[in-house]
Amino acid sequence: MQLPEDQIRAGHIPADLYHRLPPGTDLHKVVIVQQAPRSYTGPIVLTLVIAAGSVAVLLVIAFVVHTIAAAAVSVLSATGGLSYTINRATKTRKDI
Repeated sequence: MQLPEDQIRAGHIPADLYHRLPPGTDLHKVVIVQQAPRSYTGPIVLTLVIAAGSVAVLLVIAFVVHTIAAAAVSVLSATGGLSYTINRATKTRKDI
């Protein structure tokens, strides 16, 4: 029994707890309650949910902005207020 937890599991009362017991206490009826080890599952899941939610919100914002921009360009080009062209012509090099 190297660790205090092993002593408590075996039913031994550590000296610091033994001195805090009131006089006349039956040591066979003493129950030592230990705090449960901390679980990191909740904070990890919460972090993943927040990250996934942030990505989802950014994707929705990008989709809405794209839709609004496409609608604005189509309305402006239909009314003659805006025109744009895509020039895909390549420069040709002539060998001398």
